[in-house]
Amino acid sequence: MTTTAFPNLFQPLQIRGVRLKNRIMSTGHDTTLPTDGLVNETLIAYHEARARGGVGLIVSQVAGVHETARYTSHMLMATDDDCIEGYRKLADTCHAHGCVVFSQLFHPGREIMEGGDGLLTVAYAPSVSPNERFRVMPRQLDKRMIDEIVAGYGEAARRMHQAGLDGVEFVASHGYLPAQFFNPRVNRRTDDYGGSLENRLRFAVEALAAMRAATSEDFVIGMRISGSERDEHGLTLDEALESCRQLEPLLDYVNITAGTSASNGGAVHIVPPMAYRNAYLSSDAALFRSALNVPVFVAGRINQPHEAETVLAEGAADVCGMTRALICDPEMPAKAEEGRTDDIRACIACNQACIGHFHRGVPISCIQHPETGRELKFGTLTLAARPKNVMVVGGGPAGMKAAAIAAARGHQVTLYEASTQLGGQAQLAQQLPRRAEFGGIITNLSRELELAQVRVVKGVRVDQALVEAEKPDAVVLATGAKPYLPEITDDRSVQIVDAWQLLRKQVKTGSRVVVADWRCDWIGPGIAEMLVNDGCSVELAVNGTHPGELLPLYVRDNIAAELHKSGIGITPYARLYGCDGGTVYMQHSVSEQPILFENVDTLVLCLGHEPVDELSAILMDQVPEVHIIGDSLAPRTAEEAVYEGLKVGAAL
Repeated sequence: MTTTAFPNLFQPLQIRGVRLKNRIMSTGHDTTLPTDGLVNETLIAYHEARARGGVGLIVSQVAGVHETARYTSHMLMATDDDCIEGYRKLADTCHAHGCVVFSQLFHPGREIMEGGDGLLTVAYAPSVSPNERFRVMPRQLDKRMIDEIVAGYGEAARRMHQAGLDGVEFVASHGYLPAQFFNPRVNRRTDDYGGSLENRLRFAVEALAAMRAATSEDFVIGMRISGSERDEHGLTLDEALESCRQLEPLLDYVNITAGTSASNGGAVHIVPPMAYRNAYLSSDAALFRSALNVPVFVAGRINQPHEAETVLAEGAADVCGMTRALICDPEMPAKAEEGRTDDIRACIACNQACIGHFHRGVPISCIQHPETGRELKFGTLTLAARPKNVMVVGGGPAGMKAAAIAAARGHQVTLYEASTQLGGQAQLAQQLPRRAEFGGIITNLSRELELAQVRVVKGVRVDQALVEAEKPDAVVLATGAKPYLPEITDDRSVQIVDAWQLLRKQVKTGSRVVVADWRCDWIGPGIAEMLVNDGCSVELAVNGTHPGELLPLYVRDNIAAELHKSGIGITPYARLYGCDGGTVYMQHSVSEQPILFENVDTLVLCLGHEPVDELSAILMDQVPEVHIIGDSLAPRTAEEAVYEGLKVGAAL
């Protein structure tokens, strides 16, 4: 075992009565795994996978401290002693792997996302200051309810202490209730809880004091705060830093993040997409570390051990939050400590199955590691009872995952790819602006193939004769898709191309371009941005309510910002009809009125894909087992492709 490459990352850290074995942390994050507001076996299995993988600290997701804290219908609650048993099981399970466990204690204030039964929930805040993102107008807290919530923090901390957790984290980040008290533009009270900084901090002082009084001297109490909420009306860096200075005597650590839930622009920083550079908040954390005497934690796109090592070596922070890295590869800490860095499955910050699932109200996962969130079903691979000769046709994400999993279970697997490169459509996706990191899925799956010792044959197109010669016991068809090209009215006055032709540099556009975007994902906006960067005048016509309608919210909002800054015209509800006389004709999909784009040189089609599936009908009667997965079954996303690869590989 060696840690020479990461001398700081694997140094232990003592915080009050707790010793972290390393500086890697899974930060508090919603999983949508709990049921009935309680810790369950699914959530325990999720965290155990990361504890077993070597993480030093797990901060469990937010636990509500008062009935008014229910900001989603699927959050944990710490308002009743019934929660203790589940937390005790969680603590015992993670402790068995040498992992320290804290829980976040939480009240959202005005940041209410949804109610449990579809009705709008009454939100409570320091003042009647509206929330822009969720369009919530809160009710001002009175002194009686402030006292109730403060007491709720103390009682919640007592329950966590009684359950055997090592500490709690007071959530003052992302514009939630404590930060609303801190912020003079949100807190406009004139009583003892508003006005001066001392008054604005009073709520936090009382809550932290209640938490300490209800626990013990060895119990850790920290605070998470946005170093800057990165919003015009949000808490500033100076305000956050001064708040921490004043509260430091009550805190054992400060955990730095960024952004606010109150606005679309600020919320992007809650889970920043790949458009943001790695470890981009280390400079913020460094300011806090230089001003405070307690340990400082930091998160924000720290995806790889070497990035965390750099943050620590530069003295910017004492602990690094690497949540999505651990969602993508729960064994990342152990692999880094053992010097197996090439084996680490790196997060690509696509946000698709982690925070993207949460925003859809379903359990989180990972497009590269769909075992995440499904540990009870796929957490342990079993060897096949009878090894088979398996042929996988197609080297995109679906085929690569199927081959790797099947081979890891003991099957003899050969993967055939018609082109000279693995990766399928991911090869194209990584060429779009600010999407280069998406190519990491190819690197990671390629390494899985190597570790599983899959035989890979490139540049060979599989046909019936090859299958007959190989005589496989099972064939997995993962032959992908191709651009969907509809029949439209066309007098050839406008050049018509598809996105794949542009990305493969097979065609050049004219100066005035219309991009027809049916899918409402990242392809249409990416093509539009790429063409503007090349000097074209571009209109993006979206057959939906807005660009990126199907994307994770923070990815969508980042794209919206770039489209606006680039001056790209956007027309929603636009259904393609045809071209005539240099004009692209579309129809408003609701009013059915015409939409005209005149003097157009090139029309780029981003209209989805259709499956490539010529082999299935031929092979069904020839091979004992035929499985169709990914886009060749039905064109969707990389997430479904990899998940279906996992499923078929585990079932063979």
